[in-house]
Amino acid sequence: MNKVLLGVILGAVLGAIDGLTAWFTPEVRDQIVMIVVFSTLKGVIAGVLIGFFARKVNSLALGILFGGTVGLLLAYAVAAMPDPSGKHYYFEIMLPGTIVGLLVGYATQKYGRSARTA
Repeated sequence: MNKVLLGVILGAVLGAIDGLTAWFTPEVRDQIVMIVVFSTLKGVIAGVLIGFFARKVNSLALGILFGGTVGLLLAYAVAAMPDPSGKHYYFEIMLPGTIVGLLVGYATQKYGRSARTA
């Protein structure tokens, strides 16, 4: 499987799982469907970016670093938005988002296939 497609699929699956971790925060359980949908979308965006990076740069360490950075930045963008009561969930959003980015960065470099040249 090519690196971009692997990044998209893995980002979507891990993003959905990341969104499901919101169940452990009782204050937001009533918003779980919306959280899972947007977390999946965030995972897909991260997967595309990480997959294209992996296609251009063939380094496991840089792929993991880039994945973690993308995951952290996207998670920060989400965490910066407060819930209806004005509360932020930086740790609850940024930790799993960063882990998703690290895993996608690792997998795209380790298991993704580079684009073939004609």
